[in-house]
Amino acid sequence: QVQLVESGGGLVQPGGSLRLSCAASGIMFRMYTMAWYRQAPGKQRELVASLTNGGNRNYADSVKGRFIISRDNAKNTVYLQTNSLKPEDTAVYYCQAVSLVGGTYWGQGTQVTVSS
Repeated sequence: QVQLVESGGGLVQPGGSLRLSCAASGIMFRMYTMAWYRQAPGKQRELVASLTNGGNRNYADSVKGRFIISRDNAKNTVYLQTNSLKPEDTAVYYCQAVSLVGGTYWGQGTQVTVSS
């Protein structure tokens, strides 16, 4: 059974930081592209950052220079370091694992709220 479990969300003031984690089980983690998406109320889910099994990173323009995606294949975990947070970063953040052979899987999401 595949599971992606996010953690690390919460309430933070503008300018603050959070480190999101996504622990995967039931997949050959090192073979998957891992990504973070987010969905704000009333908006479509959007890609925030992705990291291929080869180490290639991609970021949404809105988070470039502020967010960093990384992975630890030994721990089957992907991280999203979020810095200089803005109120518009408020959303539910979802972890995704995808491979052409293995399919696509989602976590249940973790809430990030940026507010003073």
